[in-house]
Amino acid sequence: MKIYNSLTRTKEDFIPLKEGKVGIYVCGPTVYDEPHIGHARSAYIFDVIRRYLSGKYEVKFVRNVTDVDDKIIDKAKKESKTAEEVSKKYLDSYHEDMDLLGIGSPDKEPLATEYIPKIVKFIGILIEKGCAYESAGDVYFDIKKAKDYGKLSNQNIEKMEAPVRVAAGQAKKDPLDFALWKKAKEGEPSWDSPWGAGRPGWHIECSAMSSDILGDEFDIHGGGVDLIFPHHENEIAQSEGAGKAFARYWMHNGLLTIDNEKMAKSLGNFISIKDFMLKHKDADYLKLLFLNTHYRHPVDYTEERIQEMKAQKERFVIMLEKIERIKGRKVTGAQGHRVKELEEYERNFEEAMEDDFNMPLALSSLFEMVNYTNKNIDDAKIALESKKILLKLSTIFGLELKNKGTLDLPAKVESLIKERDEARTKKDYKRSDDIRKKLSDMGVILEDTKEGTVWRKEL
Repeated sequence: MKIYNSLTRTKEDFIPLKEGKVGIYVCGPTVYDEPHIGHARSAYIFDVIRRYLSGKYEVKFVRNVTDVDDKIIDKAKKESKTAEEVSKKYLDSYHEDMDLLGIGSPDKEPLATEYIPKIVKFIGILIEKGCAYESAGDVYFDIKKAKDYGKLSNQNIEKMEAPVRVAAGQAKKDPLDFALWKKAKEGEPSWDSPWGAGRPGWHIECSAMSSDILGDEFDIHGGGVDLIFPHHENEIAQSEGAGKAFARYWMHNGLLTIDNEKMAKSLGNFISIKDFMLKHKDADYLKLLFLNTHYRHPVDYTEERIQEMKAQKERFVIMLEKIERIKGRKVTGAQGHRVKELEEYERNFEEAMEDDFNMPLALSSLFEMVNYTNKNIDDAKIALESKKILLKLSTIFGLELKNKGTLDLPAKVESLIKERDEARTKKDYKRSDDIRKKLSDMGVILEDTKEGTVWRKEL
C-alpha cells in the first residue's frame, strides 16, 4: 500500500509503526459557526480512509475539537453568549450534521478545554528546552530554534514574511514567532498557568492531544491542504522541539469551491450541510461528488454536478432493484466461470485504494461491474454475487444504496399500473402513455420488461 506523504512530496510504502495497528489524528472543527459542505469533504475523506484501513488494521482514529479560539470569542460577543455556550451550540450542530451524512464518530474526540493542564505542561517542556519564551504573560515559540522549519510547506524560513504584523504590546523576538499561550483579556475565558491567566494558542493543542492519545510518534496526521501552513508546520516545530518524533505520514485533502469560487457568506454561495440535506435529501450525492475527484485535488461543487451524481446513484439502485426481481430464480453453476469477472472488479477496487486511496478509480471499477452485471442480469449467480460485492464495497464509501420505497405501493398507484397494463393489452397506447406520465408526476418510474411492468420510486 502506498500513501502520498505531504512531508516528502512522494508516494511512500505505508508501513505502520506497530504491526497490525494504525493511529490517525485529523484536525477537526473550530466550533463557531454552522458546518458547511467544505467541512463535509475533509470529514468524509478521512472517514473513508479510516473505513478502508479498518478492514486491514486495528485503527485508532482521533479528531479533535477547538472549543476555545478568537473566532469563538468574537461570535460569543456578537451573540451575547459565553464562549462555552457558542462552542457547545456549534459542536452539537457538527455532530448532528455528521449523523445526517452518515459519517462515523472518531474513537477519541478531545476538546481543547479538556486539555489545558496537559497543554500547560507541554509549553513548560518547550520553555525548558529553550524553544519557547514568556513575554508579558504571553508565551511564544522561538521560530529560530525550529529544525528545518518550512519543510512541510516547502518554504525557506529566510524568505518568509510574518503572516501578521506584530501587534502593539507584543514583544516577540521574531515576527514569525507564534503564540503558545495568550494572556487573558478582560471578559475572555481563561485558565491559570505559571505565566498568568490565559488560554492556549491554536497550534499547541494538536501537539498535546495527538501525543497524549497516540504517542510521541504515530502513523498518519491529516487535514485540509489549507492547514499545511502555518498550522501543521507549527505543530511539527512544537512537537519536534519537545523531543517527539511526531507523525510519520502527512495527508491533506484538497479544498472545495462553489462554481469555481471560494465559498463565503459574503459571496452568497455558502452552503451548510443542513441546507444541502434539506434541498437534496440524500447524502450520497455529496459523497459521490467527492469520490469522483482524487482526495488531494480540489473539487468544484455545482448544482449540475449534483444532478450527475444523482444519475450515478440511480445506476446502482436500478441494478439492485433488477436483482431483487430475480431472487426466486434457480441459481445454476452453468455460468460459474463468468463470476470470476466480478472478482476482478473487486481486485481493481482494492488496487485503486491501495494506491494512495484513488477513490475515483475505485468507484469506476464499481460502475464497470454494474455494466457487466446488467449485460448478464439473466444469470442469477452473477447477479447475486454482484449485489454482494457492491454492497460490501459501497460500505467502505459509506453509500446508502438501499431501495427508497418499492414496498407497499399505495392502492391508487397499484390500480393505475393495472389500468395501464389493460390499456396496453387493448393497444390503447395514448391511454397507456397518459397513465405513465401521471405515475411519473407521482415520482413512480415504470420499466417494461419481458416479465411484465416493474416500477421504482424516483430518487
